[in-house]
Amino acid sequence: MAKNKTESTAKSVDDFIAALDNEVKRDDSYALIKVFKGVTGFNPYMYGPSIIGFGTHHYKYESGHEGDMPLACFSPRKTAIVLYLSSFETKEGLLKKLGKHKASKGCVYIKKLEDVDVEVLKRMVAASFKAVRKNYPS
Repeated sequence: MAKNKTESTAKSVDDFIAALDNEVKRDDSYALIKVFKGVTGFNPYMYGPSIIGFGTHHYKYESGHEGDMPLACFSPRKTAIVLYLSSFETKEGLLKKLGKHKASKGCVYIKKLEDVDVEVLKRMVAASFKAVRKNYPS
């Protein structure tokens, strides 16, 4: 079985954020850490070179592929902040209330935190976190 390409690292979250060349992304990253930590109760850690994760769970697919990944995470990328959100029942309705964003199956992309309703975002992170814990009990 192939090893996962992305794993948790000992890299400092603060050093990662400090190295971001965009002040708004740095500020938004610290604000998102407060949101994610408040919802999950977990401290942030680096998952791979650019993902900030909270908590961890072990997954195993029917194919036999398995590994560990964050229960909740986001990544401040150059073009957008990527929020990795699991599927949950109220996702589509909350996306309509979120504000300016783009979405794919498992990701929500925002340019700036001020473009979205943070209270709706908290509800989405909480629902995603709950869904992952339900689907991958420890």
